[in-house]
Amino acid sequence: MQIDTAKLVYFSPTGTTQKVVRAIARGLNPGSIEEIDITKPAARVRPLQTSEDDLLIIGVPVYVGRVPAIVLPWLKAIRAQNTPAVCVVLYGNRTYEDTLLELRNLVTQCGCRAVAGAAFLGEHSFSDAGTPIAAGRPDAGDLRRAEEFGQKIREQLRSVSPGSPVPEAAIPGQYPYRGDSRLWTEDFIEVSDACTQCGSCAGQCPVGAIDAEDSKKIDAKLCVSCCACIRYCPEHARSIKPGRVKDAQLRLHTLYPDRKEPECFF
Repeated sequence: MQIDTAKLVYFSPTGTTQKVVRAIARGLNPGSIEEIDITKPAARVRPLQTSEDDLLIIGVPVYVGRVPAIVLPWLKAIRAQNTPAVCVVLYGNRTYEDTLLELRNLVTQCGCRAVAGAAFLGEHSFSDAGTPIAAGRPDAGDLRRAEEFGQKIREQLRSVSPGSPVPEAAIPGQYPYRGDSRLWTEDFIEVSDACTQCGSCAGQCPVGAIDAEDSKKIDAKLCVSCCACIRYCPEHARSIKPGRVKDAQLRLHTLYPDRKEPECFF
């Protein structure tokens, strides 16, 4: 089976999922690549259509053991025609629970065939210099593993005779899903006097939760705790203030210090 076009789809507020999806595509080395970044609200308006001649590589971060609820409507609107798909999730060194299975089920319901799946590591959104959680992930070793994963997918697809169905991957997980897709409604971002109101944080927010005119105003009901506003602030004026999120940051740092490795499934 020859793949002419790989469509790369990713929700990646801090860029970690994007890096892994792109590395997988490098290993696949398809004829052409189309990137569909659904991180910003405007990109989640137009539905995606794919054919059986495409390969869909779709990546999302793990949010409390589930696919991020903010992207569910867009994912459910995908219209595919027996499109081979590679499902990828990134988690911050705790666990990915049933997220990979949930993603597989979502794309299958839209007409895809999940031919492979993987769980990679990405620096946790709550991670910072003083309380690191999977800091620096995905690193060079992770990205090398991602390229190797792409190469194996290419070999697997090439071994399939024209007209024959592509075997579906055995994806781990259980249903009903164990995680809770509901996020905390928490005012947890502290903004210091170093803030210059440059608007970078508002521009990076994937849900439009930050007031473009006054970056200290944050709609906690919209916030998905991705911490992209903290990560991309050029003045380092934003941080996690004391409270439930700060407590969770410390627990993750304390309970999950050991390095975990990517898992791939065919």
